[in-house]
Amino acid sequence: MLKEYKNILVAVDGSKESEQAFKKAVQVAKRNDSVLYIAHVIDIRAFESVSSFDESLAEEAAKVAKETLDSYVDYAKEHGIEDIHCLIEYGAPKTVITKQLQKDYHIDLIMLGATGLNAMERILIGSVSSYVSRHANCDVLIVRTDINNKLLEKEKKKK
Repeated sequence: MLKEYKNILVAVDGSKESEQAFKKAVQVAKRNDSVLYIAHVIDIRAFESVSSFDESLAEEAAKVAKETLDSYVDYAKEHGIEDIHCLIEYGAPKTVITKQLQKDYHIDLIMLGATGLNAMERILIGSVSSYVSRHANCDVLIVRTDINNKLLEKEKKKK
């Protein structure tokens, strides 16, 4: 018997990798007739280093995230997805995805790009995809290829 996913979460962060994960999530959601949750987690730690934290920084980040999510919803609808929910959350992306969103929305598949971080960022704060793959209580699909299953440029350079 084939596994059917009912609630798919795709985490996006504005990177090319997350965009490819989103496009693949649309295809998986369509094949499974699933609910698609598109989440962007605004990492509040990025604002902690600003000496005079200005709420407008977080508001601007949310505005940009909403614009991106709106364009993703249009794409998903054009590709036959009807049940789409956009989520903008605040906090550490890896724990919000793994602990909060997975539980709150009964997620049975999390999809995300291999990495949106450079090597130094991975050393300092750790890879979200690595953390999610180790700590999620559901299936996790880490996307390393585009919609045609061709390696993304970053993945080609690693080889």
